Amino acid sequence: MSGNPALLMRLVASAYSVAEKAGAIVRKVLHSGELGIVEKTGANDLQTLADRLAQKSICASLSRRFPKITIIGEEDLPFEEVQEDMIEKGQAEEILQKSCPEEYRAIKEEELVVWVDPLDGTKEYTEGLLDNVTVLIGIAYGGRAIAGVINQPFYNYQLGAEAALGRTMWGMVGLGAFGFQLQEVPADRRVVTTTRSHSNKTVTDCVNAMEPHEVIRVGGAGNKIIQLIEGKASAYVFASPGCKKWDTCAPEAILHAVGGKLTDMFGNPYGYNADVKHMNSAGVLATLRNHDYYVSRVPQSVLQALKSE
Repeated sequence: MSGNPALLMRLVASAYSVAEKAGAIVRKVLHSGELGIVEKTGANDLQTLADRLAQKSICASLSRRFPKITIIGEEDLPFEEVQEDMIEKGQAEEILQKSCPEEYRAIKEEELVVWVDPLDGTKEYTEGLLDNVTVLIGIAYGGRAIAGVINQPFYNYQLGAEAALGRTMWGMVGLGAFGFQLQEVPADRRVVTTTRSHSNKTVTDCVNAMEPHEVIRVGGAGNKIIQLIEGKASAYVFASPGCKKWDTCAPEAILHAVGGKLTDMFGNPYGYNADVKHMNSAGVLATLRNHDYYVSRVPQSVLQALKSE
């Protein structure tokens, strides 16, 4: 480890290890067969024991090491003491070895906001669509998503017992992204990824307006961004207010780190300050390339519908 790593590098290195522990918790709950499912606002908005335990582990682990950062988690949980075996104390050495971008070297703890989705794709988790599931830890500074960690607890699960289960990717704006192989859809093809369980007429109209050659319907915002950076989709289109800041902060940071872009359907960026509203009420549009083209294709009827939300 070179000298004393900058705060941001230490936080991301911790978030990496914390996300891996959370992924292990998510797997353990599934294998126990006792998911502890409750409906938050309806059948499409579920919470499981894995959501609750993973969030407790993430928030307690990060706040113990970085007591002045603001942490905002998806699940509204009562405060209670967290058992010591839920605390992750490790840090990813490979991240500590990297040099922090100059603009982030003087950041203080109290200037950072961490957005946590302990289990993105909960509905898919309960239905056995395990490749849709991710753990998301996003880090924001000055209202911008600047770093993020995505853990896929069940990566490779379809390959059987011989395969190494799970993987973790991370990225930082100005430094790059790691843990996956960046690929792009061929320039002459438009492949749109969108929601599988939260569709409506506005979402469908917007997807159709992109004139896609193919539409991929999958769960989880983290999973959809992975579709972009691994060359399975060229745009993530969701013209609805269903997504939240904890869904998009980590994926947006990784996408930006490789030259992509995430905005609302009007082409405006989202802010990630501690006091912003949690809902991404003007939808989500994310691309690796040609963002302006996709923004230009959004129908006026869709924009009007989103304005009225």
